[in-house]
Amino acid sequence: MPRIFSRIKWILGLFILIFLTVPIAADETTDKVDKIFAEWDKTTTPGAALAVIKDGRIIYERGYGMAKLEDGLVITPTKIFDIGSCSKQFTAACLAMLIQEGKVALGDDIWKYFPEMPRYEKPITVGHLIHHTSGLRDYNTLLGLAGFRSESDCPNIDEALAVICKQKRLNYPPGEEYSYTNTGYFLMGQIVERVSGKSLNEFAQERIFKPLGMTHTIYQDDHTQIVKNRATGYEPSEDGYKINLSNWDETGDGNVYTSVEDLSLWDQAFYNNELGKDLMDTLHTVGVLNNGKKIDYAYGLRIADYKGLKTVGHGGSWAGFRAGIVRFPEQKFSVICLSNLSGVNPSDLCLKVADIYLADLLKEKPKEEKKKIEAITLSREVLEEKIGNYQDEKFGTWVSLTMKDDKLRMALGRREIPLEPISQTTFQTVGGPADLTFEIFPDVKGRPRKALIKSPEEELYSLVKAAPLAPMIPAKLKEYAGDYVSEELLNATYRFIVEKDNLVLRFRSVSPDPLKAMAPDKFTQGSRSFEFIRKGNGVTGIKLSVGRAANIEFEKK
Repeated sequence: MPRIFSRIKWILGLFILIFLTVPIAADETTDKVDKIFAEWDKTTTPGAALAVIKDGRIIYERGYGMAKLEDGLVITPTKIFDIGSCSKQFTAACLAMLIQEGKVALGDDIWKYFPEMPRYEKPITVGHLIHHTSGLRDYNTLLGLAGFRSESDCPNIDEALAVICKQKRLNYPPGEEYSYTNTGYFLMGQIVERVSGKSLNEFAQERIFKPLGMTHTIYQDDHTQIVKNRATGYEPSEDGYKINLSNWDETGDGNVYTSVEDLSLWDQAFYNNELGKDLMDTLHTVGVLNNGKKIDYAYGLRIADYKGLKTVGHGGSWAGFRAGIVRFPEQKFSVICLSNLSGVNPSDLCLKVADIYLADLLKEKPKEEKKKIEAITLSREVLEEKIGNYQDEKFGTWVSLTMKDDKLRMALGRREIPLEPISQTTFQTVGGPADLTFEIFPDVKGRPRKALIKSPEEELYSLVKAAPLAPMIPAKLKEYAGDYVSEELLNATYRFIVEKDNLVLRFRSVSPDPLKAMAPDKFTQGSRSFEFIRKGNGVTGIKLSVGRAANIEFEKK
């Protein structure tokens, strides 16, 4: 008996030692994770839910901050969030199932499913929708321009389809370029509904959510629906936070509500093949442009590389919600982060968590030693010759070069960034958000001067320098005053008036800030660019460009 008790004591001692030792290591790791979220780990702020998954099981999950500030409810891993564009992978999976069954084909002209849409010069295929290569303007942007306010209006499916079908042209020919647009995935959801005879939510419930046990996941196609355990979305305000919830019922491009725990079940479907290996493999198929170039966008998923490891994921952003899913398939490791506060970047937070757990596997890409490019001195005369307004040829974005203290400065969006000359024609940003170069090409007789803004990875803007601008006197501004109607925006009427020597736009979903003259007949207001069209000496219309919607037409009444 004594020997038996001795052995039991030894086993118990060993068990206690193991029990005490393992959590210490785990705590060191999770403490590091918690520090990443410390900013939101309070009872006075919205926050985030987190799930870390390894080899098919959640190894750490937590909630940070409050799910409902007004009711004092904390965030837990079971809370439900709007995941925005992370929804796209589910829409892609639903459509892929119909493709596998031969009910839809990648090469189908979408006019087969939407005969109400215009016939463009070249057909748009189902494959173009999947990979964002259709050239279609973004319907969310169009609805906003048509007067629907995200905070108070509820455009229905018919209105969303109507604004898409009113578009007279595309941003570019199908298959020529990649440009992210919600329109493609909204239409994909509609294809699923028209082919299956079921709502997208019904189809996804039957074919994805219920088979995987995702019992707290829905496509919300009715904003008045009660969703139990849902977090409230927020955005910062002057006195703290204010509620920001979506009341749009369109599905396909977004509107999936789910939890990090349910998403962990979806994550595992890529390994256990509960929905079929062929289907899950298909979701990783990236798009190919007409010129044969592969892009990184697959079926609602981005295929990328992070510090030497392959990643598959997507981000989401809608109303006061943000979402991020990052999967490291070769390590069978994933991080899911859902937030109920705009301004949070869950995808970035997921990678910071991955930095902790995969520290021994991650490899920083060798940083090329930057060749130290010495700034040169250019004469004031040479600098002044480059001052002016430059417009992006594709989407109409404006960039201005000004001079202060004998140095050029670049105004891009709301930022003004100093530039240092590194050659007679090339300038480098100083202290900006990224390493950018601004290259101004030599004059070609009879053509407007061109310029290029590039990052180390890609070309960002191809610009044309605008003609010099004469002072905008009130008499000149009155030429633009009047009412302009756009068939493409469901007959929305924009009224321009001259007020306090400024041209001002009056429209329900547009701020009343004065327009800024950039070039003859061209103005900008925030992200919107207006070009007034003339026939003879009179102004007869407008072309409006904003975001991923270029050259929308208006006629003057």
